[in-house]
Amino acid sequence: MPAKIFGRKGVCLLCGLILGVVFSAKAELYYYRDENGTLCLTNIPTNHQAFSFGPTKRAGAVADELFHQIGALYGIEPALLKAVAKVESNFDPQAVSPKGAQGLMQLMPETASAYRVREVFDPRENLRAAAAYLRDLLDEFGDLSLALAAYNAGPEKVRAYGGIPPYPETRAYVRRVLSFYRRYLGQKNYKFLSQNP
Repeated sequence: MPAKIFGRKGVCLLCGLILGVVFSAKAELYYYRDENGTLCLTNIPTNHQAFSFGPTKRAGAVADELFHQIGALYGIEPALLKAVAKVESNFDPQAVSPKGAQGLMQLMPETASAYRVREVFDPRENLRAAAAYLRDLLDEFGDLSLALAAYNAGPEKVRAYGGIPPYPETRAYVRRVLSFYRRYLGQKNYKFLSQNP
């Protein structure tokens, strides 16, 4: 019989703390069971929502299914698209950066125009163009890290340096995307509580 970690009061206190954080942040919580059977709560979107407070159109509101559809269309692992969206905009379809990048995948206006985006804040259109662009970068550079560096700093910088440019922002960007990519890939093996995994 497994050891009892929390008594009844401890569980109530823990739930109260979690709900207090969620209410104050107006956030969403998601859950899954990992390969060891441990119940995990996270603010990173999965298709298993535990709690949602605040407006529905917010960061994290993009359906998992969209990443799968667009990924299949361009031959890109959905987990990679999700990782880029997480790092670029934290899944916010309305995001605008100080440099002018827009939408879920933070497309620059020139890139959006080149990939025929009509409504840059539409998650499907933004993700489709970003996936097409990323597919082109993967085909050109033949290396995931280089393609991600090109997505961040521009392909001309990767060509000029013959590798990942020596910019701290770009190097950190590549590391972060790869870290989330591994995390999202790992979630495929989790045993979910939902009846619709």
